[in-house]
Amino acid sequence: MVRTVVAGIDGSSESLAAAEWAAREAKLRGLPLKLVHVWEPVPEPTAQVPSRGTETSQDRSDQGETGALPAEGWRRTARQVVEGVRLRQPGLDVTVQQLSGRPAEALTKVAEDAELLALGSRGLSGLGGFVMGSVGLSVVAHVQRPVVLVRAGKQAVDKHEPGEIGIPPAATRYRPVVLGIDVGDTDDAVLAFAFREAGRRATALRVVHGWNLPPYYVYGASADLELRDKIVQQQSAALAEILRPWQQGYPTVEVVGESRFGSPANHLVDASDHASLIVVGRRVRRSPIGAHIGPVTHAVLHHSTAPVAVVAHS
Repeated sequence: MVRTVVAGIDGSSESLAAAEWAAREAKLRGLPLKLVHVWEPVPEPTAQVPSRGTETSQDRSDQGETGALPAEGWRRTARQVVEGVRLRQPGLDVTVQQLSGRPAEALTKVAEDAELLALGSRGLSGLGGFVMGSVGLSVVAHVQRPVVLVRAGKQAVDKHEPGEIGIPPAATRYRPVVLGIDVGDTDDAVLAFAFREAGRRATALRVVHGWNLPPYYVYGASADLELRDKIVQQQSAALAEILRPWQQGYPTVEVVGESRFGSPANHLVDASDHASLIVVGRRVRRSPIGAHIGPVTHAVLHHSTAPVAVVAHS
């Protein structure tokens, strides 16, 4: 069975940005694109309560009695998105699907048979971050396939190097793919995804490893510069050792390894300003308290300015 690249759309600018990103990704991979809208019925008493804020009669007509996008509104939105995608990505196979139910559950189910799933995330005004709603967090925490979160706006979607005047941004080279890695907890699935994405984009792979000094150094031996230098060398050597076989397997991918002191999340967020894609991992944990997104991945999801791919691994 041929897998598809899936994008969840709801008519928002964020979901439309995710659809555009997914269309480009599908074209790079030579795969079909599926656009999915999940309609969640609202209980009758809730549906009869007027919505708050400024709302035009057209807004109410488009939303229908339940507050969700009705069939006609969905068909109109889907038609516009498909036309736009086919115009910008000629020859791409695009299909649409509408489902009914809880969005997080429906999208998680659809993603099981997908190559990857793209979703939109709303930017925090003035703070340069993501608003990760309950749907996005639930999907990221439960889906076993890669999930990519995309912000609205040209800066986040078109991550190409700046070109000379008169040269369209899409005609220039992609900015590097950035991979966040922990040398003490690596996984082949995350590394393979990042190397393949860099290869498809014909761009460099920037591997960022952030680390902190052990407590005994911070609180007891802060003046021992030789010990600090030794730790720096050990961390850099460990990163180089992990990357060596992957560089041999992907000889056309330029790899830049960076082992740096400090918060891994901060380093990745800083790197996102000059990246086409950030790749982070999520360890799959079977726990009675539910799925878990690690603190580094969680922080990057909220504050990266580039699309973020979360790759589940064991």
